[in-house]
Amino acid sequence: MPIWGRLLGFIFGMMFLKVPGAILGLLVGYMFDKGYSQDFGRMGGFGRFFSSQDALQQQAIFFHSLFAALGHLAKSDGKVTESEIKIATRLMDDMQLQGEARQEAQQAFREGKARDFPVADILKQLYESCHGRRDILQVFLEILIQAAFADGRLASEEYRVLEKVAKALGFVRRDLDYLIAMYEAEVRFRSQGRGSHQRQGSQSNGPTLEDAYAVLGVSASDDEKLIKRAYRKRMSEHHPDKLASKGLPEQAMEIAKNKAQDIQAAYELIKERRGFK
Repeated sequence: MPIWGRLLGFIFGMMFLKVPGAILGLLVGYMFDKGYSQDFGRMGGFGRFFSSQDALQQQAIFFHSLFAALGHLAKSDGKVTESEIKIATRLMDDMQLQGEARQEAQQAFREGKARDFPVADILKQLYESCHGRRDILQVFLEILIQAAFADGRLASEEYRVLEKVAKALGFVRRDLDYLIAMYEAEVRFRSQGRGSHQRQGSQSNGPTLEDAYAVLGVSASDDEKLIKRAYRKRMSEHHPDKLASKGLPEQAMEIAKNKAQDIQAAYELIKERRGFK
């Protein structure tokens, strides 16, 4: 339960009526705090995940914005396909959204499908609640990129929605294209066997060195120092502990963990081939 009502009641009561006023102020403040706490408790759904009011508000906004944007993305070409519904459902499963939380996610998804849905306004609220933290907003955008590829391709209508989302979150088109290219490389890298390194000249279907470079956002001509710097930057952007400390909901952490594993595996492959220490 919050304590600001009791604290302020005590201070003002002491100022005007000394000890009797302080006692009265504590009582009034207690009633205020109790009602304030109950208001937050009644938010239900997403709010039940979080222990503090700041976390409750920020992370509830994250979830509502995410599933509303997913609905908007799914409807961008005029119809919502079965694969798009499945990826939204799978995301709810991965985030372990049950009961009221799942119902709120489904409702947000339905709201996002409306033709006049104010996606820019919703995302502005998300940006402000995250205090513009780029790494949190990048994970949000990466989840939407993953959803856009649910059917194996990125339609032009979906790209336009992603571009709109990216702009609202403070990313330019070049940033979006960069993240899309890295996601495509990650998919190839993962599908070819993230943990099994392909030897040069081998005919196996293991991950390629080219895709490993793309996962880190570097090229074969880059030197060891630049590649290590890119690796550290990418790991910093997706390190679960860092993201958790900055407010990424625990339920969205699996996305960051998978990306961190891809980044680590890509770097290990490059190290092995290039002979880095």
